[in-house]
Amino acid sequence: MKSVLVLFAILGLAPLAVSQTAQAPSPPGTAPVAAASNIVPELDRLQSAASQANLAIAHMRIEKWKTDGGTKQQAQSNADSIQRNLGSALPALVASVRAQPQDLTAGFKLYRNLNVLYDVLVTFAESAGAFGPKDDYQALAQQVGVIDSVRRDFADNLDSLLAAQQAEMSRLRTQVRDMQQAAAAPAPPKKVVVDDTEPVKKKAAHSSHAKKASGASSTPSGSSSGTGTPPPAKSQ
Repeated sequence: MKSVLVLFAILGLAPLAVSQTAQAPSPPGTAPVAAASNIVPELDRLQSAASQANLAIAHMRIEKWKTDGGTKQQAQSNADSIQRNLGSALPALVASVRAQPQDLTAGFKLYRNLNVLYDVLVTFAESAGAFGPKDDYQALAQQVGVIDSVRRDFADNLDSLLAAQQAEMSRLRTQVRDMQQAAAAPAPPKKVVVDDTEPVKKKAAHSSHAKKASGASSTPSGSSSGTGTPPPAKSQ
């Protein structure tokens, strides 16, 4: 039962896990589906046995049992209680499990009802065997045996379904934790490529042009040159 309470607490985390993993879909777990599929055949057996048991009780003449009035009254009360359960409560619980085979809440409600029903049914069958006709007891005892078998198998299937859902919740928690750790990890430093190779300058050409410009500007106006006209000679 502690494991069931733990699972209900974990189920509260399911919406968070689903929202966290929405952007990174993962293969859905198939274990809960496989475990739930084993429950459906048990429900068929249970409904068939319940219908036969209800019919067997309806044909009993408890007032003719060979016992005192108090025992007959108690047996009739048990018979009425069993028939109400078989005809109303049990079919509703079975329908809920059929609609949602993976719903542990519906499954455990049915299982608890089966336990209570079986306890009362066994007591009534024993009384029928002790005080009623042998044929009535045998018809009911056979169905009681089937209900007990279904009850035990159903408990095993619920254990398997519980284990499968716990494993699925564990997988989701691990996936969410990994995503949170990945989001919290520091981003790698950006690499900046600096090109420090300077282009080769054409210094020679630039220097030659500079010298020519400098020589032309430093020549005085009116100065003589090798090819110019000499000045006139002074007269005596």
